[in-house]
Amino acid sequence: MGNLRQFLTGAPQGAADVRLASMAAEKKSAGGLAPGLYLVGTPIGNLEDITLRAVRVLKEADLIGCEDTRQTQKLLNHYGIATRTTSYHEHNEMTRAPELVLELEEGARIALVSDAGMPGISDPGFRLVTLAIRHGIPVVPVPGASAFLAAVVASGLPTDAFHFRGFLPAKRSARRAALEGVRQSVRTEVFYEAPHRLAETLEDVVEVLGVQRHIVVAREVTKLHEEFLRGGAGEVQKELSKRGEIKGEITLLIGKAEEVAEVAPQASIRERMAEIMREEPIDEKAALKKVAKERGVSKSEAYREWQRSK
Repeated sequence: MGNLRQFLTGAPQGAADVRLASMAAEKKSAGGLAPGLYLVGTPIGNLEDITLRAVRVLKEADLIGCEDTRQTQKLLNHYGIATRTTSYHEHNEMTRAPELVLELEEGARIALVSDAGMPGISDPGFRLVTLAIRHGIPVVPVPGASAFLAAVVASGLPTDAFHFRGFLPAKRSARRAALEGVRQSVRTEVFYEAPHRLAETLEDVVEVLGVQRHIVVAREVTKLHEEFLRGGAGEVQKELSKRGEIKGEITLLIGKAEEVAEVAPQASIRERMAEIMREEPIDEKAALKKVAKERGVSKSEAYREWQRSK
C-alpha cells in the first residue's frame, strides 16, 4: 500500500515509516493515546451527554478536526480541553482529508467530531475514514450521542427493525418519491428534516401515506424544549399547523405499513365523491382530495380507483 506523503510530496517511504514507528513507540511508552484516527461522538444538545472516554480522547489528541471550530470550542471550553483544532467540513474535505492523513501517517493522534452526534452520520467524515483505511491508519470509534437513535428508542414505534435514511430530499417531487418508497415498508423508517420544510413534508406524508399512518416528530431531542409528537399523520399535521414557525432539530419517524388499521370503505370512491358534492358546493377535484384523506390513501391512488370505476 502506497504512502500518501510519498505520493503527494515525493518523500522516501522508508523515512516516513521510520518516523511513524519512532513516534508510535514514544507514545506507547508514555502510556498515552495510541496514534490513529478517533471518531468521537459529541452531545446533540445537552453538554452532559458525552462519555468519559470521549473527554479523555479529546484531551490527549494532537489535533481535533471540527465541522465548525466555533461550535466545538464551546464544548472544549466547557470541559477544559485545550487541544488544537482545525476545520474539516463538506466544503474543504476534498483537500483537508489528504492533509490529515499525512499527519496520521507520521503518528499523529487525530480526533474527528461533528457539530453534534457521531461524525459521518449525515455529517462530514466518510471521505477521511475511507482514505485513512486505505492507507493503513487505525480508525477507532468513540461512541456517543446520536439524534436518530435517541429518537427511535423514545418514539414508541417498533425497534426490532428500522432504517435510517438521512435527510429527505428538499425538492417536493423527489421527497414524495422517497415517501412512496416506504409505503409498504415493514420497518420503522427514520429521516432527518429541516424545520422550515416540516409543514410541507407532513402534507406530503398525509397525501402519500395517508392520515392514519403512525408517525412521530421528535424535536430538539435532549435539549431544553425536547418534544415528541406521536399519532396518525393527519393528527400530527393538524397539531403542528396550529403553531407558527417551527424551530429546532427534527427527526421524523414513520411507522411500519402493517401498523396502519385497514378500514373497508362503505362505498366506492365514485359514490362517496357524489355524496360529498351533494353535501358541499365543491368540484370533483376537491371531492376526490377529501375522499383520499378520509380513507388514508394518496390522491393518485384514489384517482386511479375513481378512473377504474367509470
